[in-house]
Amino acid sequence: MTSKKNNDQVESEKTEESQAQEQNVEITSPTEPEAKVEKTTPADSGIAKETKPAKAPQAEEKQGKRGVKLGAIAIVLSILFGGGLTFHIQQKDAQYQEQIKLLSAKLDQTQSSLISEVKAVEQATIAKATEVTHRAETVLAQQQKSIESLQLAISDVKGRRPNDWLLAEADYLVKLAGRKLFLEHDAESATLLMESADQRIAALNDPSLVPLRKSMANDITNLKSIPLIDRDGLVLRLTALQQQVDSLPLANAILPEAKIEKPEQVSQDINDWQSNLKASLKDFSENFITFRTRDGNAIPLLSPQQHFYLKENMKAKLETAIKAVYVEQQEIYVAALTTAKTWSQSFYDQENTSVKEFNKTLELLGKQSVQVEYPVKLETQQILSDVIRERLRREVTTLVTEEK
Repeated sequence: MTSKKNNDQVESEKTEESQAQEQNVEITSPTEPEAKVEKTTPADSGIAKETKPAKAPQAEEKQGKRGVKLGAIAIVLSILFGGGLTFHIQQKDAQYQEQIKLLSAKLDQTQSSLISEVKAVEQATIAKATEVTHRAETVLAQQQKSIESLQLAISDVKGRRPNDWLLAEADYLVKLAGRKLFLEHDAESATLLMESADQRIAALNDPSLVPLRKSMANDITNLKSIPLIDRDGLVLRLTALQQQVDSLPLANAILPEAKIEKPEQVSQDINDWQSNLKASLKDFSENFITFRTRDGNAIPLLSPQQHFYLKENMKAKLETAIKAVYVEQQEIYVAALTTAKTWSQSFYDQENTSVKEFNKTLELLGKQSVQVEYPVKLETQQILSDVIRERLRREVTTLVTEEK
């Protein structure tokens, strides 16, 4: 009976241990024996009490080990679960960071594209507005010119007086005189044109134009004080000298005068036979060969090639003087004629009459003045333009007032 009871008690303990493992609950040792004691019969109580002290320490030890194992397993599981969760969170965070970077890059790209599009649209709008503004200004300017031309046409038909044509003719003559003076340096023609313009102004018989006639008189006086240069005459005379160069004779070779040598006399002394012999031989040889000694610089004859170059250079210098006459360059004109005169005196025959006249003409032409100081402007031009503009404005204003 005792062994049977013990086996039943062991099986009940195993059953309770298995239940405790399944439920993961620690079973305290004081509660087990009390439950087992309640189930035993009075007859078996003595045996149970005797076996209880032997089983309790083993159960408590086993239960302690199981608790430690379960705790360790729980800690390991919690560590694994926490590490996995942390790793998963880190992966998710990295993905989120990459997505945030991509979204930021897309946002920056979108923003830059929007800014560039806005700038392009702004520039296009400004260009379009500028074009429209220029077009409008051009149209307005054209309309203004059309209005002014219409007003002028109407004033020509209705409001112009016959005497105003004389004023227009005077303005044309004054402008033509200015062109003649400043472009062609024709002071004589400019003077005649100014006198004709003054006659047109005098025919108007208008006292208000007295200041204009005064300025015209000043301009005419200044033009008459300009020295007149016969450029055509100077050019013709220089051209004649050019044609004369080919016929000028060259100078012969110029040699210094020979020394006068006295002939040696033969002495009667026999002791002078050597000197007498030399004198006799010298006198005999002079019948065949004559020796003369000359001291000084000799000017040789020019070769044909040198003569050709001399003639061409003389013509070139005269041509330079002709060009200087037209462009009114006094220094170049004088320098060219001075060089030509120097060459003529050095290489041509100064005893020849044509050469003398050639040099005389060069000297005379070199004293001529080819440069003239002209007035800076004609004061009549501005005054006459102001008078015409003022009269035209007054007539157009009167015409517009009458139409209103």
